[in-house]
Amino acid sequence: MQEQQQPAKRKKTAQRRDEILQALAHMLENQHQGRITTAMLAREVGVSEAALYRHFPSKASMYEGLIEFIEESLFTRINLILKEQTGTLLRCEHLLTLVLAFAEHNPGLCRLLTGEALVGEDEELRHRITRVFDRIETQIKQVLRETEIREGRKVALPATAAASMLLAIVEGRIVQFVRSDFRRRPTHEWPIQWAHLAEGLVH
Repeated sequence: MQEQQQPAKRKKTAQRRDEILQALAHMLENQHQGRITTAMLAREVGVSEAALYRHFPSKASMYEGLIEFIEESLFTRINLILKEQTGTLLRCEHLLTLVLAFAEHNPGLCRLLTGEALVGEDEELRHRITRVFDRIETQIKQVLRETEIREGRKVALPATAAASMLLAIVEGRIVQFVRSDFRRRPTHEWPIQWAHLAEGLVH
């Protein structure tokens, strides 16, 4: 009987952790009152602060949980894109669109991606977000560098400069999304813009 109770208990604990992280993401989406405190989060979840700390040792670890979700969601799918697509332009298009669509479907997490929600929080959290974008840029750069080998074509700019430019455009659209209180969708008119970018990217 004891062995049967343990998996159920672990499942309940995992569900509660997910509830806390979902509540935090929801609060980030509707964050107009400044910095989110654990007291505010506890009220949102409907538990005591002590209950929050039974699942997460600190507020920083709660943000880390959301960042882990971002990393797993993005990089698992990026790996699939790289396996399924072989052409440079298709790979870049799918990769960049993935990031924009993820941002659009997770408005609260955009405040983490822009660093806005991390002002005054643990400095390591901002570094971790920086590493997320660094990894994305590295993937783009690698795709561009393989263009000549895979297709016998050349990228119009050095791979480093081109990857930086493409990522800057994506980041800019996420910033616009946050600044507009999530009214200006990251994917709006993106297909037209990508078509223009793609035309001069590879020759």
